Amino acid sequence: MSPNTEPSDPKKVIKFNKVGLQFGSDQIYDEISFEVNDGEFIAILGPSGCGKSTSLRVIGGLLDISSGLVEVTGKHPKEAWRELSYVFQSARLVPWRNALDNVILGMELREVANDKETRRETARELLSLVGLSGDMFKFPSMLSGGERQRVAIARALAVEPKIILMDEPFAALDLNTRNYLRNELIDIWRKTKKTIVFVTHDIDEALILADRIILLSNKPTRVEDTIIIQENRPRVIDKSEDLLSGRKHLTELFKKME
Repeated sequence: MSPNTEPSDPKKVIKFNKVGLQFGSDQIYDEISFEVNDGEFIAILGPSGCGKSTSLRVIGGLLDISSGLVEVTGKHPKEAWRELSYVFQSARLVPWRNALDNVILGMELREVANDKETRRETARELLSLVGLSGDMFKFPSMLSGGERQRVAIARALAVEPKIILMDEPFAALDLNTRNYLRNELIDIWRKTKKTIVFVTHDIDEALILADRIILLSNKPTRVEDTIIIQENRPRVIDKSEDLLSGRKHLTELFKKME
């Protein structure tokens, strides 16, 4: 994939152009270049320790690069933080607030919709969107792991982001819950039209979810490959020759990196 170095294209909401990153003498990134389009669902895939989660920290302006250029919605990442929200592997809910109030908390911290009733109504709508209309008054301890992650997704949407950064949000869940939430996430993405950058080490997860997969190499990390997925959703890998071919290709690349 050829990086677009023009900074003004509004369709390119994230740009990495020849990004280098070092921690002391340890070189993490070796001139990484990629772009993310507005409304696109991107999976960042790669072996453990290659810097997948680090890319989200760079996008969020939490980590300074050593060389190259990063832009988020045409701005320096530190200036674009209001356009981003996060969903982590752990839901990170406040235990003394119920699901509704946890979603409201995100709006309070970002000062979104100062009117309390507006915040409350927005939180109700978003919890309904993620399938928790009947559980909004439950506390985190009363919710399953998958339900807590759905609250976290609702909270991420509540701050009105342009881009949602997701760091292996389903990794700690059982297989059935993961499969269910993958389908739920696709429905939410279609309805909200947000840009999603989804970090995973799971090849099948990337193939099932993404419009495009950016495969990172071992350190010093570069973009090993970029794969466009055109298969209609919902996707069942074992029933698609294209997805089976993609799985085989990615598995072989992973083996070469071992």
